[in-house]
Amino acid sequence: MMVTPMSPLQVQSVTKSYKQGSRRVLALNEFSLDVPEGKFLAIMGASGSGKSTLLHLMAGLTNPDSGVLTIRGQQLANLSDAALTKFRREHIGLVFQAFNLIPTLSARENILLPLRLERKPTAADQSRVDELLSLLKLGERGTHRPDALSGGEQQRVAIGRALINNPAVLLADEPTGNLDSVNAKSVCELLADLSKTHGKTIVVVTHEPTVAVYADEVVVLKDGKLVDRFETHGQDANQLAARYQSAGVAVA
Repeated sequence: MMVTPMSPLQVQSVTKSYKQGSRRVLALNEFSLDVPEGKFLAIMGASGSGKSTLLHLMAGLTNPDSGVLTIRGQQLANLSDAALTKFRREHIGLVFQAFNLIPTLSARENILLPLRLERKPTAADQSRVDELLSLLKLGERGTHRPDALSGGEQQRVAIGRALINNPAVLLADEPTGNLDSVNAKSVCELLADLSKTHGKTIVVVTHEPTVAVYADEVVVLKDGKLVDRFETHGQDANQLAARYQSAGVAVA
């Protein structure tokens, strides 16, 4: 009998609410999602739809009220704070809209930072950074500090830092939000290549059809619920935006 491999990221019946003054706001309502190995998934939704809450739950940055989140077979809720921090560093790559690079460190040193938090980097680690710098098209920029890099280059360094431990999943929250259209396109092409050519499992939260069109699949959230999920199948951004709007969500 063929055994289906476990997806690297599973969200099962997750509910999350927040207290806002005297009332409680439901951010996610019995939400479930399975992300297959090597897929590039875009999560879309209007402001307040629950998409950023979902990403923070996936990253173990906050806890659900109920439900189960599993990464690489590990239920996040079963980990202590210290164990969760270690697990996140080893198995979850995080990329945010703000690059969050250390300004006094070079691109190479920023990429190595997660390893330095664990131990002294080895020769093999240095080789891994060389591979990433080449993959990220930053081969000649490794010694440059963030203030000497463009916005697109800084985000590539942030992606390299997220990949240094070969995580089970790469999570990105509006990764092109601080970039111009040229650099945004470059970062999107990189993410697509990481998935298609290198088998990385990637989840990107975005409100922009021009970003989501690079993904294999799009998940649409509204009021904390999944209202649509579809494959991009080579659609252009206008076609994707029309599908997005058909789910009852206005394009920002």
